[in-house]
Amino acid sequence: MKETNSIYFIAEIGGNHEGSLKRAIDLIQLAAENGATAVKFQHFTPEDLVNSNAISKIPAEFSPHKKSGEEVLKILEKLSVPLEWTEKLFSTCQNFNVDFITAPYDLKSIENLVDFVSCFKVGSGDITYHDIIIKMAEYKKPILIATGASSLDEVDFIMRKVEKINKNIVLMQCNTNYTAKDENFKYIQLNVLKLYAQLFPNAILGLSDHTLGHTTVLGAIALGAKVIEKHFTIDN
Repeated sequence: MKETNSIYFIAEIGGNHEGSLKRAIDLIQLAAENGATAVKFQHFTPEDLVNSNAISKIPAEFSPHKKSGEEVLKILEKLSVPLEWTEKLFSTCQNFNVDFITAPYDLKSIENLVDFVSCFKVGSGDITYHDIIIKMAEYKKPILIATGASSLDEVDFIMRKVEKINKNIVLMQCNTNYTAKDENFKYIQLNVLKLYAQLFPNAILGLSDHTLGHTTVLGAIALGAKVIEKHFTIDN
């Protein structure tokens, strides 16, 4: 991660490339031109991420997406970042002077990407996937840990483990509701940053934000957040 006295702002591209390397490159350029410090992707293999047979057996009334397992796999294939894109994405980031970050969802991805990324991100849903977090931490690169799907006990447990091997930790508050509705402002719980500052004084505070506008970001910065992540695309 670049040394900076200002806010480290991550443009979360994720799957917004929609299967196009050109679009991914355009998004990197646009993020850089609009002041991002870093861009972030997500690396996963669809077949390793979900069990299509299990998805297909979920009763329709309990399925949030109402899609079969095969349909979900096709969607994930379009959203995944092929490893063969890595060098091109990395060189594009270098050309535009932004850091290249990813959230890897399997152990193999970590090994394939460690020489390119400036730091690793742990998504909220993986905070109890201890093996993958420890693997990331062992490379001694900064590690960003989002806590949106976590209990305080879970946060405390993984922080104690990671701090033993890697002191470069960004602890991020996160609301995992992606609906982008105004009602999400009721659930952002920014005051947890005050608690994190007390419990983990050596960690850098951050926010992974899924609300519209700047209100949540400004609130987090006022409470001490130094790292901000927002979803980023060309056209909604």
